[in-house]
Amino acid sequence: IHIEPTNICVNKCKFCNFYKSKEEGYELSENEILNKIKQFEGNITEIHIVGATHPDRDVFYYENILKKIKQILPEVHIKAFSAVELDYMFTKAGMEIEVGLKILENAGLNSIPGGGAEIFNENVRKEICPEKISAKRWLEIHETAHKLNIFSNATMLYGHIENYEHRIEHLSMLRKLQDKTRGFKTFIPLKFRNKNNELQNIKESTITEDLKNYAVSRIFLDNFEHIKAYWPNIGKKIAQLSFAFGVDDVDGTINDTTKIFSEAGAEEKNPAMNVEEIIDFIKQTKRQPVERDSEYNELKS
Repeated sequence: IHIEPTNICVNKCKFCNFYKSKEEGYELSENEILNKIKQFEGNITEIHIVGATHPDRDVFYYENILKKIKQILPEVHIKAFSAVELDYMFTKAGMEIEVGLKILENAGLNSIPGGGAEIFNENVRKEICPEKISAKRWLEIHETAHKLNIFSNATMLYGHIENYEHRIEHLSMLRKLQDKTRGFKTFIPLKFRNKNNELQNIKESTITEDLKNYAVSRIFLDNFEHIKAYWPNIGKKIAQLSFAFGVDDVDGTINDTTKIFSEAGAEEKNPAMNVEEIIDFIKQTKRQPVERDSEYNELKS
């Protein structure tokens, strides 16, 4: 399941429709977060926590949340906080990346999602997400996590104002870090969705372009074991097509617990599939379904 603790954010990225001001946004209380998790007690193996960068919530607030989640579900895998969120938490507390990560790891953090990468080219970042951390800082946080044996994912937001050169620059930087650390588990291309944001005048990429992007990513990132089609973003039909273009990884059941992409115009308005539906979804493409855990150990096929 996904937990999205708040949409109140210090950043106002032009491609984002999730951002809200303090007056307009929501912030889940500690009890609300824990009650959401209790609903799924005994039925989930991973909790994915990511959202906006709340101006008042620091590393110690989230340390406490992680500890309480582990008290409820001690064996659950917690994948939490994009590099953007982590940077804000650590900077606010005046601590180094390694110190902050160790605090969160001791509280129950198991891995880090790949969000916030967008496009690494700094000129493009100045146009679409000027307040967000630099590509250098994003990579530094993930490299530090890998050194602590905290693995992570990587993403790339494509189909907005970037060009092919920017995409290849982005992939090159990821491949270089992966050569150094081997800490990335999967690469997730994220399609820009143009509803309810400041870039809504830009046409979304075509299906052909989406599939080409998966194929190039698979060929270029020769040191990444997995390429993921995140079906709540791309849609189930295109995700199925992507299996023929290098994709070997899709997300889990999710249980309609994320709204970040559905609110931005993705086809999946209520993203949810149970285990049987995912198995059928894969078998329809003549591929073999294999259940994995969060560390990509194969459990059942």
